[in-house]
Amino acid sequence: MSQPLVLASSSPFRRMLMENAGLVFSARAAVIDERAIEADLNRRGAGPEEVALELARAKARDVSRHCPGAFVIGSDQTMSLGERVYHKPANRDEAREVLQSLSGKTHHLNSGVAILRDGAILWEEVAKASLTVRDLSAAFIDRYLDRIGDKALTSVGGYQLEGEGIQLFSAIAGDYFTILGLPMLSLLQALRSLGAIDG
Repeated sequence: MSQPLVLASSSPFRRMLMENAGLVFSARAAVIDERAIEADLNRRGAGPEEVALELARAKARDVSRHCPGAFVIGSDQTMSLGERVYHKPANRDEAREVLQSLSGKTHHLNSGVAILRDGAILWEEVAKASLTVRDLSAAFIDRYLDRIGDKALTSVGGYQLEGEGIQLFSAIAGDYFTILGLPMLSLLQALRSLGAIDG
């Protein structure tokens, strides 16, 4: 018998991934101060993978307090290049700077996911994807930003792989679901192992 399943997220992408997989679940947004948690982790020298996982834990922990007995899934993703951790650009100038900084380099998407029940961590993982941006000219970046407009401000790297953003890349290594922010294959296996879904 499957147990109540709760996604600790308001992300439409994560909800879509779980719905497409046929999971029956409810969704509840966590109420946490992500930037404060991240700042504290940065002061302690945490890397981008640890930040993603701790934010996933914090989201699941918050929602777990309101959903006794449920399996609560928390997830978060960081984008990193070396030690730099990126956030969504606030405006076109920031989006241009982000794309310039990624040009000709390989950056990482780190997707942390944790399953908690009554506040206890039952399983957790950080899955990683590596994405190589081709050499981009300043003129191409401006034309790209002209075409996609405000969509550049809706994702951390200023791109959506499912759209024109795919034109920015020369190579991608990693799981598609990890890139979208929820490593579904390992998550489903964990849920089956825990008896949370039909195995």
